[in-house]
Amino acid sequence: MNYKNLKWKQKAYEAHLTISRPSFLNALNSEVFEELEHCLSSLDTKKIRVLIVKGDGDKAFVAGADIKEMSSFDFKKAQEFSQKGQKTFSLFEKLPLPVIALIQGFALGGGLELALACDILILDEKGKIGFPEVKLGLFPSFAGTQRLTHAVGPYKAKEMIFSGNFYSASQAYNMGLVQRIASKEKLMMEAQEYSKTFQERGPLAIAKAKKLIQHSRNLNLETLKLESQNFASLFSTKDTQEGLLAFLEKRKAEFKGI
Repeated sequence: MNYKNLKWKQKAYEAHLTISRPSFLNALNSEVFEELEHCLSSLDTKKIRVLIVKGDGDKAFVAGADIKEMSSFDFKKAQEFSQKGQKTFSLFEKLPLPVIALIQGFALGGGLELALACDILILDEKGKIGFPEVKLGLFPSFAGTQRLTHAVGPYKAKEMIFSGNFYSASQAYNMGLVQRIASKEKLMMEAQEYSKTFQERGPLAIAKAKKLIQHSRNLNLETLKLESQNFASLFSTKDTQEGLLAFLEKRKAEFKGI
């Protein structure tokens, strides 16, 4: 598979998918979503039993969505972008095999939303996670409001999204958001321990178990539609314009609630 923003590697039943925009800290844009959708939709899942997802380089898994691209959005483009992210990340959940997120460095905003769409999360001991979108006058819109709530409960989800704060590896582990913490040197070793175990188990049983577990927390399509609409509506506000511009100008945003 040849892509501009993705790398693919497969050995036996284990495959590695790397988001590769290292000069942009692997930030997600429309092109990345299109490539991810094509890649995941064309997988021969009979030849793969475990998928490991990671970011290129050691600074970030995915640092979020591409703010420069988003700064030009109107309602329609913002809604389409949100829906594209929702659709793409749902493909990870629909794969009939375990998906392991190997998180080096930062997993912020859309990057954390991507990780939450995976089955097992392994975090760099010095890594940071968070949803800083409110600092831009936005909120997570790739089903992050829903997946985070399922993962940590509504009160912790509110704290994380309302504050925009970053959380350490130990904090992420203690809230049950990640399954293991490891040094950068041992992250892949941890991932492959899981991979080895999963490959030795019945693939049909795992596929059916994953489907049923997912069914217990199915994302409501009407709620996702509301998430996209409300996200898009913010692009007509002065606050969001200020938040995006402040980020690009590397200064603190001054929100006025309008």
